[in-house]
Amino acid sequence: MNDVNKLYSLWREKAEEKEVMDELLSVEGNEKEILDRFWQNLTFGTGGLRGVIGAGTNRMNVYTVSQATQGLSNYLNEAFEKPSVAVGYDSRINSDKFARAAASVLAANGIKVYIFKELMPTPIVAYAVKELSCSSGIVITASHNPSKYNGYKCYDERGYQMTDEAAERTLQYINNCDIFEDVKTCDFEKAVEEGKIQYIEEGFLDKYFELVLSRSINPEVAKNTDLSVIYTPLNGTGNKPVRRILSMMGIKDVTVVPVQENPDGRFPTCSFPNPEIREAFNEALKLAETKKADLLLATDPDCDRVGIAVLTDGEYKLMTGNDVGCMLVDYILSQKKEKGTLSSNPVIVKSIVSSDLATMVAESYGAEMRNVLTGFKYIGELMTELQEKGEENRFELGFEESYGYLSGMHTKDKDAVNASMLICEMAAYYKAQGKTLVEVMKSLHDRFGFWNNALFNFGFEGADGMAKMLSMMDSLRTNAPVSLGGKAVAVVEDYKTGVATEVKTGEKSTLNYPSSNVIILVLENRDKVIIRPSGTEPKIKIYTMVQGKDEESAKAQTEKYKTDIMKVLGIGE
Repeated sequence: MNDVNKLYSLWREKAEEKEVMDELLSVEGNEKEILDRFWQNLTFGTGGLRGVIGAGTNRMNVYTVSQATQGLSNYLNEAFEKPSVAVGYDSRINSDKFARAAASVLAANGIKVYIFKELMPTPIVAYAVKELSCSSGIVITASHNPSKYNGYKCYDERGYQMTDEAAERTLQYINNCDIFEDVKTCDFEKAVEEGKIQYIEEGFLDKYFELVLSRSINPEVAKNTDLSVIYTPLNGTGNKPVRRILSMMGIKDVTVVPVQENPDGRFPTCSFPNPEIREAFNEALKLAETKKADLLLATDPDCDRVGIAVLTDGEYKLMTGNDVGCMLVDYILSQKKEKGTLSSNPVIVKSIVSSDLATMVAESYGAEMRNVLTGFKYIGELMTELQEKGEENRFELGFEESYGYLSGMHTKDKDAVNASMLICEMAAYYKAQGKTLVEVMKSLHDRFGFWNNALFNFGFEGADGMAKMLSMMDSLRTNAPVSLGGKAVAVVEDYKTGVATEVKTGEKSTLNYPSSNVIILVLENRDKVIIRPSGTEPKIKIYTMVQGKDEESAKAQTEKYKTDIMKVLGIGE
């Protein structure tokens, strides 16, 4: 733990930015508040930084952003002869300020900077990294977190999030950098005048949209079907690009939720701007009371995730990330097979916490399912491997249950612009047949059995919360339950140690994945209960994958697993 009082005094002495100074003064004498701001440094990992906006080493501010960028600059100058970086930002509080601060540090370190003139979706910044042949990319975003958060997402030269090795090397440089004495910076506007920082022109995006549109499978269907859409960008970056791609594909009836149309980092009508939860659709549902639409579409603030609600029997049903992922797998593979355009030995990629129903769907078309750790960078890595073998055409879709999808090689991160196009095309295709996506999902359950995939989040804020989560995982690792929900645990898969253990025999086998703090309990009936701390939020996540004879039995079994694993972990005690 940091020397909290020493750091507080140092920041009081050295910090010059008014916003930071005012906050430091406001917590003077409050030991709890000072501890929360200084007990640790924000951790730089493969996803960069993420934290509450504010003053201190455990907060997102111009000083922690600049220190991280100095560390990144040192790494890039070591690893590349003439490094360059693409920089983007979302609608969050201080995102533009942090982006300019990062750009100024990079320029002061002799690194060429390409920066967008306005807020931009994360997947487009990832696209820019590759298209501009950059050494790295930075996006100032905290994705779908509440408004008090911001973050610093970092890409490598291949256009996906940093590898463990690169992140570790960057972290070493950050740790060796004094936050007030060692950071180089320069005047942003002067650096623009001198060409050290260059704005990315608007026409640059034209190729991106053409590449996204090229992933359409039935390009005529949207033009010829009167699909109606209500769209909310949740006050984020999706407004212009999602509307543009929907227009390009020929969907004419698109209504944007007025109060959530324009950028606003306070997210005044939705405290959790996350399309995974119903609250994100509240304003769209209000609008739908007077203007019925076939589909409600919501993208998160940095437009890398998308969620939908479908009109069926006069009401709107929210579809889960797993639902949409499974339907996209079925739609893409079935349509390409029918048209004779399906790649040879097609590959679908999903995270280990995403539904095994998708595996059954993929394999029914002769496609190979590859499972990777949670984090879209692992999907990006696999895409790159296929590319390097000259097998990029095999890649059909990558998805995570957390509402992230990607088809095509135009970017290496989940892309809600691309996914919005595919989802709307899929909805239009089935509407032309008189079907809703709810009915399509039911047909998948009829073919492959009913699957109930559930996610339960439990929050643990602050230093004590982090320690408790780690203790839970350690306890589970050393003393795993022998049964859950009335079912025997057959296998314990520990992704931190890389070992899978058969409970009955004690026989061990190797898991061929990078080390990650994840434990999967595989039940005797092949159901799964998965436990992992979030990499970006102070939460522990519990996933259940349950296959039942019908919805009622599967959901009842899910509740049994939830109750028992909470007891095992000591949650709620």
